[in-house]
Amino acid sequence: MQTMIVVDVSIVTIALPSIQSDLDIHQSRLGWVINAYTIGFGGLLLLAGRLGDLIGRKTVFSAGVAAFTVASALSGSAWSQEFLIATRFIQGVGAGLAYAVAMSIVITLFTEPRERGRALGLVGFAQAAGASVGIVLGGVLSHAISWHWVFYVNVPIGIVASVLAVRLIPKDSGIGLRAGLDVIGAVLATAGLMLGAYAIVIIGDHGWNSPHALAGLVSLALLGGFILRQTTARVPLVPLGFLRNRALAGGNIIHILTTGSTVPFTIMIALYFQQVAGYSPLHAAFALMPLAIASAFTSLAVYPRLASRFDSRRMLAAGLTVVASGLLLAARLPADPLYTIDILPAITLVGAGSGIVMPAVIAASMAVRDLREAGLASGVAATSGMIGDTAGIAALTTLAAAHTAALLNDGLQPVPALNDGFHLAFGTAAALAAIAVAIAFLLLRRPDARNTPAPH
Repeated sequence: MQTMIVVDVSIVTIALPSIQSDLDIHQSRLGWVINAYTIGFGGLLLLAGRLGDLIGRKTVFSAGVAAFTVASALSGSAWSQEFLIATRFIQGVGAGLAYAVAMSIVITLFTEPRERGRALGLVGFAQAAGASVGIVLGGVLSHAISWHWVFYVNVPIGIVASVLAVRLIPKDSGIGLRAGLDVIGAVLATAGLMLGAYAIVIIGDHGWNSPHALAGLVSLALLGGFILRQTTARVPLVPLGFLRNRALAGGNIIHILTTGSTVPFTIMIALYFQQVAGYSPLHAAFALMPLAIASAFTSLAVYPRLASRFDSRRMLAAGLTVVASGLLLAARLPADPLYTIDILPAITLVGAGSGIVMPAVIAASMAVRDLREAGLASGVAATSGMIGDTAGIAALTTLAAAHTAALLNDGLQPVPALNDGFHLAFGTAAALAAIAVAIAFLLLRRPDARNTPAPH
């Protein structure tokens, strides 16, 4: 389910032209097929994670899976743009509920280091390879069958996930709503995050100087009000001690920087394939396969072995260095590339590094001292990942487009101008990965007894 939730952010991308044609969607509204999902997804992550602690993680996860599955079926049968956008929003809400507690379920179920390493490797694969898997799957389904199946494919997987959740996830009643249901704080956090997600995605379409950018300022005001509320509430939604956890803060900052560099790269390298290298959409989808394969190998086979020998700080530093190396290679891709010589090394390095980084950053982001706060930590980690990839895509695509436009105005031909725009974006992503390495050494300490989670 974790994989499908991440996949669903990108699976629609390649199907958009077919959706636009069938439903007669105006170009200005086409982006909302993706944006509606992002806003619904991002707005509930923090609240859903805390609800997992209060009323039970299994309950929240199962509710999210059910909503995601039903909304996927409705999206696949959409007959109008309004209906599709509405069901995509509901799909995002369901995804947010399930995704917010998924990591806390893993952390509380698996306490033995080797088993936890294997489990986090699986979750890390969902994070690292989800975007590329989505692009490949979207290309195959939309071209071989129809765009409806980029949504219908979720239905059988959601049903299986629901059945397995009932049978395999232990029932937990939570600590009770009275232990931390701050209604005012919940409203401020949800409204702030949802408006923030809206601001990020709309700025990508209209620019930082548009009136829509005011939504970002309102979002910051709401989130500021939420933090202030937590200092005065009798029973805060987010306990103040949680906010002072240095390891957790460092893990989430690294999470933002990591997703802000790797997820935009996956989207933009697919655009590079089509706009610069001249690949067809389906060819571009399959050209990304080595990234997913490399990520699967390192997250599933390599990370579990390393997790029992090295701390998160060392694994993050090593994995991010590999990611940055791949991004720097991508920043030098020619306009007429040879796939095996120019492209393959870059995407393989990014995939291999991401397969180490994502489970390691999840482990760092879940560094709670009390497992009764695992759901909250999971929601915060999910929120940081959402902020990273959404803001990263908006910022890096805007940066590339602005640089390309400036070069075109200077008389450069379209293909070289586009290529230089991608170079700038990939180089900036490499810089973000390098900054994350420095933060890993500054904020993450060697593990000690004080950072070991309490027994469940």
